[in-house]
Amino acid sequence: MTVPFEADVVTYEVRDSVAVVTLNRPDYRNAQNSVVTYALDAAFQRAVEDDDVKVIVLAGNGPHFSAGHDLGTPGRDHHVEYENKATMWWDHVDKPGGDQRFAREMEVYLGMCRRWREIPKPTIAMVQGACIAGGLMLAWVCDMIVAADDAFFSDPVVRMGIPGVEYFAHPWMVGSRFAKEMLFTGDRFTAQRAYEIGMVNRVVARNDLEKETFELAGRIAEMPRFGLALTKKAVNQCEDQMGMRNGIDSVFGLHHFAHAHNAEVGKDSLGGLDAKAMAASARAPQEGTN
Repeated sequence: MTVPFEADVVTYEVRDSVAVVTLNRPDYRNAQNSVVTYALDAAFQRAVEDDDVKVIVLAGNGPHFSAGHDLGTPGRDHHVEYENKATMWWDHVDKPGGDQRFAREMEVYLGMCRRWREIPKPTIAMVQGACIAGGLMLAWVCDMIVAADDAFFSDPVVRMGIPGVEYFAHPWMVGSRFAKEMLFTGDRFTAQRAYEIGMVNRVVARNDLEKETFELAGRIAEMPRFGLALTKKAVNQCEDQMGMRNGIDSVFGLHHFAHAHNAEVGKDSLGGLDAKAMAASARAPQEGTN
């Protein structure tokens, strides 16, 4: 099975001292296949190694930040072998059953998210439109999130019988009670609601999103680089002391138990759902309630 070639699925540019890493599959709402994952990793590495870069902004081209993992575009490439970068497990290709799913998701989802969370330079997610499931994972590994007022968020994978996305940071990002609400219902919630629960730093008008994000990045860039790196490490270490790393590890096991259960009792590991079915079942965000 071949995968159509797509050029520049992630773009990279530097504006003054800010690196801009942009998801660039707008026709597919920036769905993340493995090509995107490794292109993101290469862009982040490039920014880290450039001494002139002080801050990294992660963006999405088009009306949406990211609708999540690629579950059905022509570029879906879960069966393709790539050079592992996180290297937390062996390669997934040609492995049987649960070994294949566990190996791939340990690499391209959990492993990469952890790798990017530990980038020593401040990162800001600039979010508009949809930020769903795997899109949440990308935003959550960033240090700050600036959201447009048209942004909406959800993790609907409980509809598949799976307890949340692979990088299960929900209780730390939104608090335990809202984590249960967003997962139990699968409902979308607005940027304003995300701000109220402390998940995003700022909500701005859609037309002002880029300006406001780069003004914030510019202020951060004025701080000493080494001090920023140590501060980021300090906060991340405190999150891990509060159980975040161990919690994600434990839920990753539950996640794969759910995949295996689906494969055993149904037609596939996703509970028979695809991206279209998930979108069709989603409830629009209600301002002030969700």
